[in-house]
Amino acid sequence: MLKTAAFLVTTVVAASTLIAQQPPAGQAPPGGGQRGGGGGMRGPAPIAYEDHTGFQQIFDGKSLKNWDGDPAFWRVEGDSIVGESTEANPVKQNTFMIFRGGEPGDFELKVEFRINNTNSGVQYRSVQVPTDDKTGKWVLKGYQADIDIANQFTGMLYEERGRGFLAPRGTAGYVSEGVRGTVGALDSSDNLKSFIKDKDWNQFHVIARGGTLIHILNGHVTAVFVDDDMKNRTLKGLLGFQIHVGPPMKVEFRNVYLKTL
Repeated sequence: MLKTAAFLVTTVVAASTLIAQQPPAGQAPPGGGQRGGGGGMRGPAPIAYEDHTGFQQIFDGKSLKNWDGDPAFWRVEGDSIVGESTEANPVKQNTFMIFRGGEPGDFELKVEFRINNTNSGVQYRSVQVPTDDKTGKWVLKGYQADIDIANQFTGMLYEERGRGFLAPRGTAGYVSEGVRGTVGALDSSDNLKSFIKDKDWNQFHVIARGGTLIHILNGHVTAVFVDDDMKNRTLKGLLGFQIHVGPPMKVEFRNVYLKTL
């Protein structure tokens, strides 16, 4: 079974690299397809983010229509969904702005984010945790495209309130019942970190198709994961954005586009 996983991940990585290497129609590759003057193939170019063919904008830029979050922490400001905690108004547990317009299964999601402190993330194929004395109304568990101010984890696949670290940045991983591990490398975590803009706008592109999950950050594939754990995986669910417990923080999301596959 692990050999099958390795084949699947290798195929996904190869396909992602092939897509990334294709120049726009009518244009030659930068540098003529060579590195310096020594010849040879160039590394993958960033995957185009601006193409929104088939996508639907699910945040209108001015209201929280189809979105649901704690108004004590979430608001619309400018053209962005803003989540903010302060010393006077701290978050006691991770809280989420939840998209109520559906529960996507196979999809592509594109969103821009900016963060000024601590930790956040983009939730997908998630479920809402039932409210009780210890759990607030807006709590999600499930897959997360991780974001943090130190960019130690930004780009990786994490499962909130679940199996934890699934695909650290720069890795291709796999899990089934009783088998879990990294089966390939995409790039070094430090090299991928160099493409992240500190305290500025970044572009996240998440692809979920069956059990295969791909994270692309600023055009660079940062994580690939094949989830064949039938008991614990989810094949559809809620989308959301996170404010994390800890020191005061502000996170912003804009230009949110969804395409169902």
